[in-house]
Amino acid sequence: MRYEIIRAGESRSFPSSHAFLDQASPEGRGLVYLGVDAGRAYGHGVEHEARAFVAIELGTECLGLHTGESRGLEGANVLGFSRFRLGDADPSSLVELVKQPGTHPSAIEAAKAVFEAAGLVVAVCNDFPGRIVDRLIRPYFNAALRRLDEKLASADDLDKTLCLGLGYPEGPISLLERTGLAQHYAITQALYEALGQEAYAPARRAQIAAERAKRGTL
Repeated sequence: MRYEIIRAGESRSFPSSHAFLDQASPEGRGLVYLGVDAGRAYGHGVEHEARAFVAIELGTECLGLHTGESRGLEGANVLGFSRFRLGDADPSSLVELVKQPGTHPSAIEAAKAVFEAAGLVVAVCNDFPGRIVDRLIRPYFNAALRRLDEKLASADDLDKTLCLGLGYPEGPISLLERTGLAQHYAITQALYEALGQEAYAPARRAQIAAERAKRGTL
């Protein structure tokens, strides 16, 4: 299926050239809002109901922030999406596609098909802050940072233990330092504010990194 892309600021999902961008067409039946202001652009759009699907790039927020919610019955042909990207690392091949209770199955399948046609892998999830990956890994990262603060072990030994014991390709401390502790802070703080769960409260080292970035010393 052909689809049109409307750009609304810088996109974390597609910051550089990609087959998904190349395959877009102004004549497409699908519509994708791309960029940090994708939700606002959707709010100013028209005739969405005539599209096979509409996809809005999300940050950590819920799709319902842009489409509205009503008695748990919300949903039509509009979905949210985000290509998972850890900090400053390149985006992964995973796209988390967000649906609501009443989202049309045909819209889900159409949106899923266009992402997959561009070589991406799609996971469909319900509408919750942070979706799947961030909800699962941010508490893990926070726990590792807190254990480092508690001097349970050195950063090298924490990383080595998790790599050798669980088969991870890279330990959490090394991974966060490579991709950006300040960005980890931004994600966890947003989830903590949305969910109010202690596991998402940013660890001290992430708070410091964010403050240093704000001062321009990182």
